[in-house]
Amino acid sequence: MKKINFNFVGNLKKYLIASGVIILIGLILSFTLGVEKDINFSGGSRFTYTYEGKLDLDEVKTVADKTLGKKTSVSSSESAVDAGSSKVVISAAEVVASEEKDKDGAKKGAQTVLEEALQKEFKDNKIKFAESNVTEPSIAKGFYEKSIVAILISAVLVIVYIGFRFRKIGGFSAALFAWVALIHDVLIAFFSCVVFRLQLDINFVAVLLTILGYSLNDTVIIYDRIRENRTRNHTGNLRDIVNRSINETLGRSIVTTITTFVAVVVVAVVAEFFGLTALRSFAIPMAFGMISGSYSSICLSGPLWVEWNEFNYQRKLRKENKK
Repeated sequence: MKKINFNFVGNLKKYLIASGVIILIGLILSFTLGVEKDINFSGGSRFTYTYEGKLDLDEVKTVADKTLGKKTSVSSSESAVDAGSSKVVISAAEVVASEEKDKDGAKKGAQTVLEEALQKEFKDNKIKFAESNVTEPSIAKGFYEKSIVAILISAVLVIVYIGFRFRKIGGFSAALFAWVALIHDVLIAFFSCVVFRLQLDINFVAVLLTILGYSLNDTVIIYDRIRENRTRNHTGNLRDIVNRSINETLGRSIVTTITTFVAVVVVAVVAEFFGLTALRSFAIPMAFGMISGSYSSICLSGPLWVEWNEFNYQRKLRKENKK
């Protein structure tokens, strides 16, 4: 059987151009389409109601805007199994309070006022209040900052781990380009949320932490093989050693990615079919992050590490020649 022998290091410029184009498009879309954040990250109010049949979300938004006196966003999850479990979620970027009172003079909650308005407008849909979530902006800001800190700490630990484990092949430089690959994967997952209009929420934090571990696994496998091949061949050309190492682990990386990707795609399809919004916001960025993680580990981290080592070697030669 003929061995696979792709020149990954030699094609690094092509990979960098492809990644650069994707990141540029993602940044443009982020600024033009905007980024949606869950109220746990931005603060605000969210009211969830169950209903039966079909609802016109534009009409629901009109009623909600008028009733609450705020601009709202509306989404729904229609169950394919039980029509009674279909839900409509109404969110406002501000904490909503109600000034209305009931017949006994007691102040009504905003969720009750909105429920009554929806029941009046959509009489046949049997709309009922399910739950509400109100988050103060200061609390949301603190939660958002803590999530960012958790991701940054994870990234730093990744650098320390790889730097220590692969110190015999230039630990810090190996860790640096593994970190570059991780940043690439995080951006791809983020851009998928922008394109599919998914809110950044706690699910996205879980996705990022999972991707960090997943992408790191592929990178460690390749670095391990590079270390083994360098031990066997001290005088070999670094480009050849890295290309050989990536090719030798290519089959394993692809099979692992495909099997995991298929499982995540199944989750995404089930989420769409049954209207499971929470699963959708996890599965979609996770699927893109896994593909990106495999790509960056194979095509970016190793080849970039080679270029860095060759650059350092040429710099040392120039210094010695000047002496």
